[in-house]
Amino acid sequence: MVRHRWDVSPAEAVELQRRLRDRVVSRPLGRLPRTIGGLDVHGNRGAVAVLTYPDLEWLTGAVAESPARFPYVPGLLSFREMPALLAAIEQLDVLPDVTLCDGHGIAHPRRFGIACHLGLWLGQPTIGCAKSLLCGQHADPALERGSAASLVGGGQVIGAVVRTRANVKPVYVSVGHLISLSDAVEIVLNCASRVRLPEPLRAAHRMAKSGRPGYGQV
Repeated sequence: MVRHRWDVSPAEAVELQRRLRDRVVSRPLGRLPRTIGGLDVHGNRGAVAVLTYPDLEWLTGAVAESPARFPYVPGLLSFREMPALLAAIEQLDVLPDVTLCDGHGIAHPRRFGIACHLGLWLGQPTIGCAKSLLCGQHADPALERGSAASLVGGGQVIGAVVRTRANVKPVYVSVGHLISLSDAVEIVLNCASRVRLPEPLRAAHRMAKSGRPGYGQV
């Protein structure tokens, strides 16, 4: 786990990312998770939803508000959003086995997106699942559900472009911490059987927008 101040400048935030990225670990989970978390932020409000896995039944959730003191800077999302997310997570009795973040993991210009930051902070497996591309190049995956293409940056595979629904825009999946890319892709697909986005992220989004902890029930 890592700890640092949040009242940093953008230049200091970039330096923190460069310093912490070497501590990110990519490895197979080793066992099937029993719970899956989803995180989202709406304004100053952070939300966490926890579902069973793989059944995706509602377990618990929390909502918290924290002023966004860091400016909106592309590539530095975690410094703006994590204080609110951590305030929500602190209300949970038990952390989920794996947590999905609405953002990137190592598929990031400095290989340290919000999923990496959160994973290192909690010491828990995390997955980046973003709706749009931040960096890298890829071929288009086939139109069938489950199709995937490698996301490449700097000559390395940094993520996967995954079609969670047939004929629908793909999502961008990458390692956050303590998980392999293949495990991350499998979990995202298992959590998005009905719609484009994984159910834990959809639940957290509804909670963050409404401010009601129970509103994320699926």
